[in-house]
Amino acid sequence: MAFLGDLRGQLAALGAAFLWAAVSVYYTRLGKQLSPLLLNLAKGIVALLLFVVTIVVRRESPPLVPGETWLLLALSGVAGIGIGDTAFFASLNAWGARRTLLMDSLSPGMTTVLSWLFLQEHLGREHLLGIALAISGVAIVVGDRSAGKVEQSEQLNGLVYGLVFVLAQAIGVILSRAALAGSHISPLWSTTTRLAAGVAVLLPLVRLPGLTKPQWGRETVIGVVVAAFFSTYLGIWLQQTSLKFAPAAIAQSLSSMGPVFILLIGWCLGETVSYRSWLGVACAVAGVVLLLNGLDS
Repeated sequence: MAFLGDLRGQLAALGAAFLWAAVSVYYTRLGKQLSPLLLNLAKGIVALLLFVVTIVVRRESPPLVPGETWLLLALSGVAGIGIGDTAFFASLNAWGARRTLLMDSLSPGMTTVLSWLFLQEHLGREHLLGIALAISGVAIVVGDRSAGKVEQSEQLNGLVYGLVFVLAQAIGVILSRAALAGSHISPLWSTTTRLAAGVAVLLPLVRLPGLTKPQWGRETVIGVVVAAFFSTYLGIWLQQTSLKFAPAAIAQSLSSMGPVFILLIGWCLGETVSYRSWLGVACAVAGVVLLLNGLDS
């Protein structure tokens, strides 16, 4: 149990990556009925309600932490959830899942640089090698899948949205880590705070002109609820747990293993997997093993 306790941050990050991979099919479908902004807002509201109910049921009072901690978490929610998730959905619509996930593989490297610059987090050579292997494995796996054709007009949109998503996500991770490291705030309260800030920044934007008219229906509502529960309620809660107990660069590297999980899920369902993809899985798993080693090594 002590071993698992030392690795709770890393294991939580892997759990988040698995949930995000498993739910990705819902977001691909929902993107055809809802605009990226409205989809992000809808799943955020559903997840926020779930968190409020959880806090009430658990009778968990607000922690006594400095105002700076609340501010950092709110800014993290605005960046990572409000801006980042909206850009992610827009990139999915313009570029497709493969290219968007390939952009996501840049997040750990960007997070590593930002955590070194602003958090002074020092990682040993073993952990840097683990990050490099994890990123390489993800890139190989995603690159081997059929990307499909993208119209010329959508190429630039996908690239811009993807870069915004990666940068916003990295900034959100750094701000969360800065707030969580050394504080007594629980992942439940930090996640609720981030989500509330993300929803708050999106609410005024719903009335913007030019947004795609939503196509609400029974299947769409069910899809939003299911996606919100698994990817936002459980997934972001696990992400915040990983940032509470593991350095930002390591947590983000493990959280970006989604493409590998998608490959494994497809294989279990009978899809053909090439040798190149298995090579990517091997690289990613090797990176995970290095990142799961104690930080004091």
